[in-house]
Amino acid sequence: MSQPTITAIRPILTAPGGTIRLVVVKVETSEPGLYGVGCATYTQRPTAVATAVTDYLEPLLVGREVHRIEDAWHTMMGNAYWRNGPVVNNAVSGVDQALWDIKGKLAGLPVYELLGGRCRDTAAVYRHATGREPSEVADRAEEYMAEGVRYVRCQLGGYGSGGRVVEQASAAQPGAYFDPAGYARSVPKMFGYLRERLGEEVELLHDVHERLVPIDAIRLAKQLEEFNLYFLEDVLPPERTEWLQQLRAQCATPIALGELFNHPQEWMPLITGRLIDLIRCHVSQIGGLTPARKLAELAEPFGVRTAWHGPGDTSPIGHIAQLHLEVVSPNFGVHEFSGFGEQVHEVFPGCPTAVDGALRPSDAPGLGIDIDEAAAAKYPIHDEVVAWTQTRLFDGTPVWA
Repeated sequence: MSQPTITAIRPILTAPGGTIRLVVVKVETSEPGLYGVGCATYTQRPTAVATAVTDYLEPLLVGREVHRIEDAWHTMMGNAYWRNGPVVNNAVSGVDQALWDIKGKLAGLPVYELLGGRCRDTAAVYRHATGREPSEVADRAEEYMAEGVRYVRCQLGGYGSGGRVVEQASAAQPGAYFDPAGYARSVPKMFGYLRERLGEEVELLHDVHERLVPIDAIRLAKQLEEFNLYFLEDVLPPERTEWLQQLRAQCATPIALGELFNHPQEWMPLITGRLIDLIRCHVSQIGGLTPARKLAELAEPFGVRTAWHGPGDTSPIGHIAQLHLEVVSPNFGVHEFSGFGEQVHEVFPGCPTAVDGALRPSDAPGLGIDIDEAAAAKYPIHDEVVAWTQTRLFDGTPVWA
């Protein structure tokens, strides 16, 4: 019996809701009606990913058997010669996830069954509570808690703002300004208020988003130790992870890291050195479900849990792919989930919805989610210069954060 082969690979770009530019890859096959979908979203460079899919991956893979996922993944990564960059990785991810979707459909099984079967029925989510004052953050957290959410990430205003508008120097360039010192002072005060009001039962999280220099990040982690955070996220950027040994020696605040990682050599020493507690990689950013499965298995014997990066700029397909991996991983921690609006649900039949603070994967064959191309076309992406990543200090100094 001949095996189905790849006949076409197409990127689909859409922005339901109007702000976040999503990239989905659809892999079509020689079997009538059989196709798969995968997430390739790199919202800051969506057309670059689409070009990589159309100009390079489709010509490379058309005619190959759909079952050879491992072979396809290594072929795609190696064919670019220079690898482990965000554009190529996301393009590869879209194809990789789509091939897993196809394999599940051919087997008549959900993807989690192909990964070894569930060790839990659902995956707990965390939601994001923000406000200008600690009381507003607490109000939002209580709303989530009333819905059954047990994990809440708490922030005062935008990243690094401490809940206030940061003024810029008169001659400074346009950008997203933040105040590291004011921000660092505000966070312990916020968590003191939150613990007093919300109690000890709810798991609280916080995202530094690389807004502090290493020594100030260590000081903040020490100050937050008394509030028993579930984790402190992105306390250091990838370029400064050598400071983690000093942080680890001084406090026991759980550390979650990895959102910006592209290359295995960025996470390998942190996991094997037990310098982090949760790995936070963006699944499409590291190349898809195939490498994410291996990363979860690497982390397990070192006691590192998974908390994959999952904001709105992970498509619903990406969230579902993560969910299939989470329900089979003994070392799953928590699923980042921001929820989806009506337009996103329109575009993605099978879009995930949290119930009682958790997500449940579909029992349908494959990933259990699809894209309505006619609906997606109603919400085209728009070319724009990304503003929020133009981060600057008060005096105008540009920083990576």
